[in-house]
Amino acid sequence: MSDVSPAAPPSAASAPALSITGLIKRFGPKLAVDNINLDVPVGSFYGLVGPNGAGKTTTLSMATGLLRPDAGSIRILGVDVWADLVAAKRLVGVLSDGVALFDRLTGEQLVSYAGLLCGLDRDSVAERTRDLLALLDLQEAAGTLVVDYSAGMTKKIALACALVHAPRLLVLDEPFESVDPVSAANIRDILTGYVSTGGTVIVSSHSMDLVQRMCDHVAVVSQGRIVAAGTVDEVRAGSTLEDRFVELVGGRRHAEGPSWLRSS
Repeated sequence: MSDVSPAAPPSAASAPALSITGLIKRFGPKLAVDNINLDVPVGSFYGLVGPNGAGKTTTLSMATGLLRPDAGSIRILGVDVWADLVAAKRLVGVLSDGVALFDRLTGEQLVSYAGLLCGLDRDSVAERTRDLLALLDLQEAAGTLVVDYSAGMTKKIALACALVHAPRLLVLDEPFESVDPVSAANIRDILTGYVSTGGTVIVSSHSMDLVQRMCDHVAVVSQGRIVAAGTVDEVRAGSTLEDRFVELVGGRRHAEGPSWLRSS
């Protein structure tokens, strides 16, 4: 089996897996990301949570070189993302929520293409593609066009593309959305194993229960700012992560609803 364990670059020995300082992004008059500062330790399973429109996806897009910030600095294992984009992208695997894939390729072709784009030789690509398709239970769908995949299968093939070059950091935006419980459990096992060998995972999710069970660190984003960050136990402060999240971001309604909505 080909080795897809993450291999650290020489300069990354003491650097955080991801370091964000003074990050700002505007879309017209809207301040989507408002001076975010965040350090993600190497070897952590880091959750990023927040309500819709809080700035999570925008932050992750800037952190992984998909969207240029208006201000601030981003380093992946000591490499300045926007000063050396090619070097930074070698260190990170990305699964972006809602980003279109080349879905007129088969699953096998898509993963192979991702590996070749990362500079791997053809023999390594072929071996790693076989390993990943087996790992994610996609062997039978290897020759099927991705456009014909279910939503859950599409998530899994996108994860295979993110893993094929054995990155040091994985950034996953809603990786479990539309994924069945068995596949989700298998993906969690894969990610846990990846972290145990020295990799770092950042996962954005709306599932507080999943983040509380899976992650060791968490940051809560609201209105473009980090309102809490630390270990999961530190952030939840003796409560459940869901209750603490609602307390931090606000917006909960305690009304019973209109009278016509009640059964009696």
